[in-house]
Amino acid sequence: MASWKARAAGFADVWLRHFDVGLVRRSDLWRWSSQLGRQPQAHGISAVHPGGPFLRVFSAQSAPMRQEPFDFAVIMPTTLRPTITDALRSIFEQDLSGSVQTLIGVDWSDGDPLLIEDACRDVPANHSVLFMYPGYSTSTRHGGLHPAWDGGVLRTVLCYLANSRRLAFLDDDNWWAPQHLSSMRKALNGYDWAYARRWFVHPRSRVPICEDVWESIGPGQGIFAANGGWVDPNCLAFDKLACEAVLRWFSIPLRNSPKAMDADRNVLRILSTEFKGVATGETTVFYAVNEGDPEQPSRLDRIGHDRYRSLGLGSGPNSREIAWSGLFR
Repeated sequence: MASWKARAAGFADVWLRHFDVGLVRRSDLWRWSSQLGRQPQAHGISAVHPGGPFLRVFSAQSAPMRQEPFDFAVIMPTTLRPTITDALRSIFEQDLSGSVQTLIGVDWSDGDPLLIEDACRDVPANHSVLFMYPGYSTSTRHGGLHPAWDGGVLRTVLCYLANSRRLAFLDDDNWWAPQHLSSMRKALNGYDWAYARRWFVHPRSRVPICEDVWESIGPGQGIFAANGGWVDPNCLAFDKLACEAVLRWFSIPLRNSPKAMDADRNVLRILSTEFKGVATGETTVFYAVNEGDPEQPSRLDRIGHDRYRSLGLGSGPNSREIAWSGLFR
C-alpha cells in the first residue's frame, strides 16, 4: 500500500503535467534511472552478432581524411536489414552541395556487414561513411547495460562522434527524397531544429501509400496532440551544439515504457519546449510502415484497408519512380 505522501505526490504530478511541470526529488535530478519506472525485461542474452568489433571508413579514393567538419551528418543505427541499400542510395543522391558524413552503427544484428561494403563501393566525392560495431550490445534487450531496446546508447554515441554540427537521422528501412538535407539546412538557418513531413510506404512492396497527415506532423498537432504531438526521428534534424542537452535522451525511454523503444518522445519533448524549431514545409521522408505498431489498426482505418492491401500486392506505381520523379513535390 502506497503511503499518503506517495499518493499525494502522484495526484500533484498528474495535475502539474498540464503546466509541463513534474515532481522530481532533488536527489533524483541527475539520476535518470530512478525515473524509468517499470521497463521490459529481457529473457536471456542473445549470442547473435556480426563478429568481432570493427571500424571502417568508406569514401571516394580521391577524398583525403579530413578534420574540417562536414556540412551535415546522418545518424543511422542498423540491424543490417537488406533495405539499408535503399537508405544509403537516398543519402548518396542528396542534392546538398556541401559534404555529408554518414555514421552507421550496429548494436545487435543477424545481418551481413558485407551489405554496407557493397553499397559503399561508389561513395560520391562529397560523402564519407563511417561504419562501426563495438563488439557487444549496449542495450538491456541483448544483455547490455542501457534501457533503450532500439539500440541502447548507439544513437547518442554516434551523435557525439559525428564531425558536423547538423545532424539528421535515417533508419535502415526508410529513405529520403533528394532535397531532404538541402531543405533541412535551409530551415535550420536561425533555428535550433527542424522537421519535415513523411509518406507512408508499404513495407513489402515498398510502394508509397499516402502522406502522413495524422501522426508525425509536428509539436502539438495530430492524433498525439494531447501528449505534445510527435515527429518521427527520420524527419528530424538539429544543431547538435545548440541542442546538446537532448543527445543523451536518445537512450532513455519513457517512464513505465511497455517496449522501451520510445526515447524519441523524450527527445521531441525537450526540443519542442526548450529549443527553437521550424517545419521545412516539405514532405521528403519515405517511412516504411511497421505492421506490428500498436497504431497500425487505426492507421489502416485512416488509410483505407483496401488501398493498403492493393498497394501491398505491388499494384501501385514503382516506389523508386515516385520518390525520384518529383511527383510528390
